[in-house]
Formats: sequence, structure tokens, C-alpha cells
Amino acid sequence: MEERDTRPRRRTAPTKGDLRERAILDAAEQQLNSTGGACMTVATIAQEAGITRGALYFYFGSKNEVLAALVERTVTKLRTEVDAVDAAAAAPGDAVRQGLEQTARMWREHGTVMRTAVELSPSVPAIDQAWRSAVVALADTMGGVAERAGLPAGTAAEVAAALVWMTERVFYQAVVADSSLDDAAATLTRVWLAALGLAA
Repeated sequence: MEERDTRPRRRTAPTKGDLRERAILDAAEQQLNSTGGACMTVATIAQEAGITRGALYFYFGSKNEVLAALVERTVTKLRTEVDAVDAAAAAPGDAVRQGLEQTARMWREHGTVMRTAVELSPSVPAIDQAWRSAVVALADTMGGVAERAGLPAGTAAEVAAALVWMTERVFYQAVVADSSLDDAAATLTRVWLAALGLAA
């Protein structure tokens, strides 16, 4: 008798619900880019997504829940890309340079989401949790880079955490002031390399 494979099959295609949720988040990001968060409501997000308010409430309970999910989606992508850079980079200096390039690119492509995360973190716990978890994860990754650069484990973790928070603030200020993210990345690269004792 032929034995059947009873292992659960992994879903490969997104469900209708996944696509609807993605459309809501895309609509929210589009609104942040075009009109900003102050003018955004559940109704305007739903309209941009082409659904009713009731349909949106099936997925998210409020505008802040939509924004928290949008922040989570954005920082998950950032963490994945920085982790991939770290895994591919042979030398710590290369990991720093490429990680900062990827971070600058994310601020360029999703700056309104990341700016919103910084500005709403103090008042919206779900956004604060998503944003802080990303910072902690990035600091953990970069702590490993700092260790490979020769810093002792405890010191490497502390230095990396301080540098990641500094990086957040520098990129945030560049977006707020509408100044060059490339210049900010170049400055941050020099600071990171100096802090880790690596040649520029």
C-alpha cells in the first residue's frame, strides 16, 4: 500500500485576506507620502484602499493599528536586509558600510513611515514596541559586527546599541530637514568605523 504524505503543505500564494491587508498598508503609506498622518483617518485609508470602513475594521481596529502594522512591515524589511548584508560581508568594515547604505535606502524609500514611527512611539505603544524591537534587533546584529572588529562582547553590544540609536536620530533629522541621506550615511559611516577602530 502506498504511503501518503500527511505533512501539512506550506502555503505559497498569499490569501485574499493577506492581499487585502497589504492593500490597506500600501494605502496608508501612500497617504503618509501624499498628505501626512494628521489628515489620515480610517475612512481615508479605506477609500484609498478601495474598501469600506467596515471592511477595514475587519483587519484593523483603528488608524494607529494600521500605522503600527505598517511600521512593523517596514522594520521587518529593514532587519532582513541588514541581516543579509551582515551574512554576506566578509569584513566588519564592509558590513558597516553596506548596512548603512541599506538603512539610508530604506529611509529614502519609506521615510514617511519611519519618521511616523519615531514621532508616534512616545504616544502609541504598539508603534513603540515595533520600532524598539527593530532597534534592538539591529543593535544585536551590529554588536556581532563590533565583536568581529575586535571589541569585547559586552562593550561591543553597548557601543552598537548607542550607535544604532544615533543612526536613527541622524537619519530622522535628515528626513525632517529634507537634507541628503547620502551625506548622513557618509558621516555615520565615518563615526561607526572610528568607534569600532576600523580604517575609514
